[in-house]
Amino acid sequence: MRKKVFVFDLDFTLWDAGGTWCDTTNPPYRWKDDRLTDRYNRWIRLYPDVERILVELHKSGKYIVAASRTYRPNWANDLLHLLEIDRFFHLKEIYPADKTKHFRNIQQHFDLPYTEMVFFDDEYRNIVDVENLGAEAVFVDDGIKCNHVEPFL
Repeated sequence: MRKKVFVFDLDFTLWDAGGTWCDTTNPPYRWKDDRLTDRYNRWIRLYPDVERILVELHKSGKYIVAASRTYRPNWANDLLHLLEIDRFFHLKEIYPADKTKHFRNIQQHFDLPYTEMVFFDDEYRNIVDVENLGAEAVFVDDGIKCNHVEPFL
C-alpha cells in the first residue's frame, strides 16, 4: 500500500497545543526552559514520533503536506516554524475549510490521484470526508506514531 503523498492534520495529530487547538492558544509564543509556550504558559509540543516520521518520509522522497482547518493559519504557521518542522512540508493547506477542499487543492497541486494519498487525523468527520474522495485515511488517537505511517512506505 505504498503512497506518494502523506497528509497530516496538525492539532492533536502532530502536536498538542496545551490541550486545545492552536487557534485557541494565546500568542505570542516563546521558548521558556526548553518548552514552547503561549502567553498563558500552555506547553505546545510535538508528539514524540513526529520528527522521526517527517525525516523518514523526507528521506524516502515522499510528498509531505499539512492540512488544517484552523481559523488562525498564521498561528499554525508560526508553530510549524518554531517547532522547526516547516521545512519538511511541500505544501500547506492551512485555512478554515473542510478537508475535501484541502484535498482537492492537494490533488491539483501534485496532479496525482487520491489513491496515491494517505491522510492522518484525529477527527472521524475528516476521516470519512477524505475516504469518500478515494484517499486512504487513518484515525490518529493521542498523536501520530511511527506504526501509523509504516504500512504506507
